[in-house]
Amino acid sequence: MIEYMDKGFSDKESLSVLNKDVSEWFTKNFKELTIPQRFTFKLVSEHRNILVAAPTGSGKTMSGFISILSDLFNKAAAGSLSEEVYCIYVSPLRALNNDIYKNLSKPLEEIYAMASKGSKQSQVTIAVRTGDTPQKERARMLRHPPNILVTTPESLAILITSEKFSEKLKKVEYVVIDEIHELANNKRGVHLSLSLERLASMIGHDFTRVGLGATLYPLDEAARYLVGCKANGEPRDCIIVDASWSKKLEVKAISPVKDMIYTPDEKIEQQTYGIINDIIKKSKSTLIFTNTRSGTERVVFNLKKKFGYNEEIAAHHGSLSRESRLEVEELLKSGSLKCAVSSTSLELGIDVGSIDNVVQLGSPKSVTRAVQRIGRAGHKYKSVAKGEIIVLNRDDLVECSVMLDAALKRHLDSFRVPMNALDILSQHIVGMSITKKWDVKEAYSVIRGSYPYSKLSFEDFMATIRYLSGEYVGLESRRVYGKIWYDEKENAFGKRGKMIRPIYMLNLGAIPDEVSVNVFDSKGKKWIGNIEEEFLTRLKQGDIFTLGGRLYRFEYSKGMRCYVSAANSSTPTIPPWFSEQLPLSYELAMEIGKFRAEISEAIIKQSKRGKLGLKTKIPKNIKAMIESLPVDSNAVDAIYGYFVEQLLFAKVVPTNKSMLIEITKDPKSGQNLVIFHSLYGRRINDTLSRVIAIHIGRRLGMDVGIMINDNGFLINTESQLKQSDIEEAMAAITSRDPEPLLRSNIRKTEIMKRRFRHVASRSFMILRNYKGYKLPVGKQQINATLLIKAVESIDKDFPVLKETYREIFEEVMDLPRTKALLNSIKSGETSYKVIKTQIPSPFAHSMITFGHADVVLMKERHEYLKYLHKMVIKKINASK
Repeated sequence: MIEYMDKGFSDKESLSVLNKDVSEWFTKNFKELTIPQRFTFKLVSEHRNILVAAPTGSGKTMSGFISILSDLFNKAAAGSLSEEVYCIYVSPLRALNNDIYKNLSKPLEEIYAMASKGSKQSQVTIAVRTGDTPQKERARMLRHPPNILVTTPESLAILITSEKFSEKLKKVEYVVIDEIHELANNKRGVHLSLSLERLASMIGHDFTRVGLGATLYPLDEAARYLVGCKANGEPRDCIIVDASWSKKLEVKAISPVKDMIYTPDEKIEQQTYGIINDIIKKSKSTLIFTNTRSGTERVVFNLKKKFGYNEEIAAHHGSLSRESRLEVEELLKSGSLKCAVSSTSLELGIDVGSIDNVVQLGSPKSVTRAVQRIGRAGHKYKSVAKGEIIVLNRDDLVECSVMLDAALKRHLDSFRVPMNALDILSQHIVGMSITKKWDVKEAYSVIRGSYPYSKLSFEDFMATIRYLSGEYVGLESRRVYGKIWYDEKENAFGKRGKMIRPIYMLNLGAIPDEVSVNVFDSKGKKWIGNIEEEFLTRLKQGDIFTLGGRLYRFEYSKGMRCYVSAANSSTPTIPPWFSEQLPLSYELAMEIGKFRAEISEAIIKQSKRGKLGLKTKIPKNIKAMIESLPVDSNAVDAIYGYFVEQLLFAKVVPTNKSMLIEITKDPKSGQNLVIFHSLYGRRINDTLSRVIAIHIGRRLGMDVGIMINDNGFLINTESQLKQSDIEEAMAAITSRDPEPLLRSNIRKTEIMKRRFRHVASRSFMILRNYKGYKLPVGKQQINATLLIKAVESIDKDFPVLKETYREIFEEVMDLPRTKALLNSIKSGETSYKVIKTQIPSPFAHSMITFGHADVVLMKERHEYLKYLHKMVIKKINASK
């Protein structure tokens, strides 16, 4: 049973369950217990499974570990502590593992010094085992296993399959999963979940599971992920401690200028950096988050150039070397760094010491991410997390204002656990086969104990077994051989051949190999530059993007080469930073939709009492509604003006429940556009736009271009569409299941080619490493292109193919919610209105200019926004 616990234990009761020396050490170093510690000390000492949700700086790590340390010191005092692993600590980051090692090593030494006075008590040991651990250290660890093993999901999967080290895991009593919110929503977490079920089966007993996370919702879903399932499919017992909001938030959305449209670029930049500099000067340490790596470098460069900063400001992101990142982390911890600027790499729980203030440039796209990033400030217990989001356009202003309001109201975005991932399943079946001969039903039962596989059908399980056993002879011509043997009469399977162990050890994991893709002209003679592979997966034939300051049209790809042609007269459909920027969460999109509805209804109601005009003073009631959000004074005027302009021009503000579809033209390029104001986030818009574009393209026999963002999407066509064309398309797509249509369309796209390679390599269909040879990513991709045709000829539901479609539809796109939206439109619960405009309405401007330039540079985009806005104002004034 999963239950919430609202009231903790007293400090006295909590400390009473601890070993005397551990308790003495704790009270000597800490004045009082934090909120999560008042629950966990006693519950963990009773071997209860527990999930703790608490912010950074709340003593979360110590809350998970102190009772475990107490138990180990009790064992040491009784002389029963042997050189075996009793506790496994898992985190998603190697850097975090090193942090934990350092943060626990000192307490262990100090407690041991207190406990061993006048005795020969054995010392509780700790060690880190990751992919970076040297071979010499691994050998030493095998001879002298630590009592606490600090590791990653991938290393744990290797250790439980290791013939020798697995023997050292027989006494495991505790597993601690840190940063559980960074694992439960992806395939690395799925991998870990199966490893834990295999570990429990291998050692013959379950263990106490402790999950630690900062910002996650829903907590009962996270708890189910943590503890897994009993034989009857019900979740194992777990107590949830929700201390997520024990740290106070002090947040604000800031508009650097009153008028975001006509203020010169230089003034906006000057004001923005002036605000950042003021925050840096007032704080001992500041952490700045941007949404892209290029943005991070640009902010550091400008701060140094404008204000004379030097070594006291540094960048931290994934493209920098590990040494550079570690140096920045150490400087932050020691207080030597005045300011660090990061993309996403510092938002996890790496110990960076005490941060006074967090600044976010542009929208972080989700409430959870905003809380997580701002929560890095105020590291000490009972301190306030202070943060600002500085926004540079009106859409971001509305988005971030609503986002911070939702954070203050304790509304988080929900996460989803990937269910029935057949590629990760393939890895673990191979891993299981290495350890022993398995009865099929017994193996199926162990796997179903993992929450992500609790509803795995026996048919999918057996299809995976048959694939791995080499049943499909046709694949041998593609050098895909069986990894296991399967005896149908005996209903059992096991490993096939001596090479399977090294194949498993060298190829496991959920993170795919990705490298830069070389871009050539369509004749293949001239090298133009390179793009990230993730960016390539977003491209469809005909998409326009910028590279080296020039525009190119994507034609096709082969292996790790991308072929393009010049596109001098067009505008980009994919911005250069698109693959880096995280998508708007569905829950936040819903909150923004509600706000749009409330404000627009209030303005319409007010306009009935008096004339609504561009220069009308903000009514007190509407001003109070906007001021109730955590915004500065500039933001109030900007938000109100934005809604008034939209209502005066289009007579309607699009919301979640009333979609606006606008037939118009791009005044700059003359392109025929249909703009769908569909405020559902990029993943749903990606799915919905494809369905609509496919239908229109097929019915009218024309090429249809698509450009999507979080607030909607636009399609461009050779000839202008009529209102009847749109209405016919909407009726058609709401009357049938969109999945078959999407399947046929996606099959030839880059996203299918690349994702199939990822799934195939995770499924051991493509071996990245074999006999000491690492297969280049380009060769992997060529193999994948050949294999996809082979498996399609075998079975349309072949496990690797089925998983590729599942991953695209559920993790890249959001087909389940798109289907729900289409049903809602069909039933009339969600309405849509089609209008025709000579120029795009104000709420369309961000979509029209989306691909024009990098949002941090702004200049080209800003000029076009001014041009569009002037035309809108002219039109409004002419209609009076």
